[in-house]
Order: sequence, then C-alpha cells, then structure tokens
Amino acid sequence: MSSIANLSVQQLRKAAGLKEKIQSLEKELNQLLGSTVTSAASPSTTKKKFKMSAAAKAKISAAAKARWAKIKAKKPAAKPAPKAKGKMSAAAKAKLSAKMKALWAARKAGKK
Repeated sequence: MSSIANLSVQQLRKAAGLKEKIQSLEKELNQLLGSTVTSAASPSTTKKKFKMSAAAKAKISAAAKARWAKIKAKKPAAKPAPKAKGKMSAAAKAKLSAKMKALWAARKAGKK
C-alpha cells in the first residue's frame, strides 16, 4: 500500500470518492439490516482516557527529582587556573625592539 504523500492529486480525489461510496453503501446496508452498529472501518470515538492517581504522580515526580539531584551532585572538577603567560623582561624588550628597528631600517633602505 502506497503512502498518501506519494499519491497524485487525481489519485487522492479518486480515493476520496471511493471512501464516500463505501460509507454510503455501508449506511444503506445498515438501513436494510436494521442495525445501528457502526462499521469496523470507522474510527472509535469512545477511547478511554488513562487517569493517573495523585500518589502515582507524586511518586514519579519524586523519582525524577532524585535523578536530577544525583546528576547535579556529580559536578565536574573545577578547571585548573590558566597558566600565567611568560612575561618579557625590560631588557629583552629593549633588545628585541632594537633588532626590529634595525630590520625595518634595512628593509626601508633596500626599497630606495
């Protein structure tokens, strides 16, 4: 049996027409037989609703809260503090600065 999503518009119209014919024939048959029983093809509207007791709801709620408390209790270990980055001494900065100035001066002189 193919899915409704795969049917064309014409096929859907034909299916709807056939369903209407079937329903009218079932109605006519029921009138002839004098029965008021609905057909098995029609969906049942008298479905029972499941009612949960207050005690059962409380029990489920307590179990869920206990599960969450257990999960929240297992907090991951605190992340270690990030390592302090190495700081450059004033002498190293001055040395690097002088080196870079010489490099830039050489590049600038090379372009001329």
